[in-house]
Amino acid sequence: MSATTDPIAGGAWLHPSARLWHLRIAQALVTGAVAGVVVGLALMNAGAAPALGGGLGVFGVALASLWFLWRRVGAWRYQERDDDLLVARGVLIQRLSVVPYGRMQYVEVTRGPFERMFGLATVRMHTAAFASDARVPGLEPERAGALRDRLAALGEAHAGGL
Repeated sequence: MSATTDPIAGGAWLHPSARLWHLRIAQALVTGAVAGVVVGLALMNAGAAPALGGGLGVFGVALASLWFLWRRVGAWRYQERDDDLLVARGVLIQRLSVVPYGRMQYVEVTRGPFERMFGLATVRMHTAAFASDARVPGLEPERAGALRDRLAALGEAHAGGL
């Protein structure tokens, strides 16, 4: 867990586990393998030159994807403040979500098959807003459970004032 300071929001940002990068690489490899097979089958009968060009194209896209994944994973961060939780993400389009504790309806920890393989979990905050997508991926299960418990307790404490 690392922390950085943001001059706009103030305070220290917490980042997901470095294993989130490994998880995203594994997911990209599965997707890339499927795409490689499809391109390979399509170019199999086209001859050597188009197959070589297609292979180099797939390699170039793979390198660009790895760079983008690295940036995307590094962009996730969150900050617990007195009255709300800030969640920031995004490379091309940067998003900063502010989730007031009193507006949280429930908080859950999810662990998909890939996340379980890498020992990670995602904390999701649900509010009454339709478009709310506040989540913090790539946390160790113990850290995710502790964050869920803190957010639920803060949500109950702040909801009493509504």
